[in-house]
Amino acid sequence: MSFSIGIVGLPNVGKSTLFKALTKKQVDIQNYPFCTIDPNVGVVTVPDERLDKLAAFSHSKKTVPTVIEFFDIAGLVKGAHEGEGLGNQFLSHIKETKAIAHVVNLELIFADLAATTRRLEKNARDARAGVKEAVAQKATLEKIKTALETGALAHTLSFTDQEIPFVKELNLLTSKPILYVLNKKTGAKNVEGVTAYLSKNNLAWVMLDANTELMLGELQENDRKEYQKEFGLSEQSGLDDLIKKSYELLGLITYLTTGEDETRAWTIRRGTKAPQAAAEIHTDFEKKFIRAEVINWQILLDAGSYAAAREKGLLRTEGKEYVVKDGDVMEFKI
Repeated sequence: MSFSIGIVGLPNVGKSTLFKALTKKQVDIQNYPFCTIDPNVGVVTVPDERLDKLAAFSHSKKTVPTVIEFFDIAGLVKGAHEGEGLGNQFLSHIKETKAIAHVVNLELIFADLAATTRRLEKNARDARAGVKEAVAQKATLEKIKTALETGALAHTLSFTDQEIPFVKELNLLTSKPILYVLNKKTGAKNVEGVTAYLSKNNLAWVMLDANTELMLGELQENDRKEYQKEFGLSEQSGLDDLIKKSYELLGLITYLTTGEDETRAWTIRRGTKAPQAAAEIHTDFEKKFIRAEVINWQILLDAGSYAAAREKGLLRTEGKEYVVKDGDVMEFKI
């Protein structure tokens, strides 16, 4: 399963610096447009304190975290939706990702508006040719076009069950989940106004200083703590917040398995049932699923051992209809 976030925005706003801080991968971050024509891809570990605690609990030989892919996509410029500055190539890279971070909305809206207008023109031809679906699709397209013209994003609209497959087919950029990353060094001057707007409209956002995060990531642990103390910086990394919110944005949760061999985090979509969660380990587990033994990670740690948890009745047996919860520790019976 691919979980990817595209980092996009205007040139020189700190996208590649943010990407480098996230992935510790060396990329060219010189301050000029089109420095990163092809998207750089980095695989980033999702921070999860539960993993280390369970590994210590089970005396595991190794731990395996879950990950997200971040794409550093070259800077968009005015007119990108019309092909300016290699814009079509950049926009196609964004389409390949599951969600968007550090977005410049205007160019994405223009790109979707152009695509919707072209589709409406085709729709009109189809309607004249007697294509039955064209009438229903026309209403959907006009709803999207009207919203885009007012500056709204496609993902803020509501669609009927009948409309959803067609909207997915359109693959609009603004229909993707969006996380707004406010870079303190290069972001808007009116930070309080921006954050108030984002919060009021229930939009996901995170604030950080990409340059500081990059510098802290290159320091040894003791030096990093000293620097954070001296300048009154939180020990909680803004990058960790970004990664966690990106994970949530994609509608993902984590269940865990633990034992002497390994403790591992498994990524599933929210709402996944036990047999499908088991399939992440091996496809045969879904086919041969009988039941699962389940316990919350913290309850297991508090119990002190599996035996104690079982004796206290804390270890539950769940069947095929069980919807897995974030933080469940699971053992599947097949």
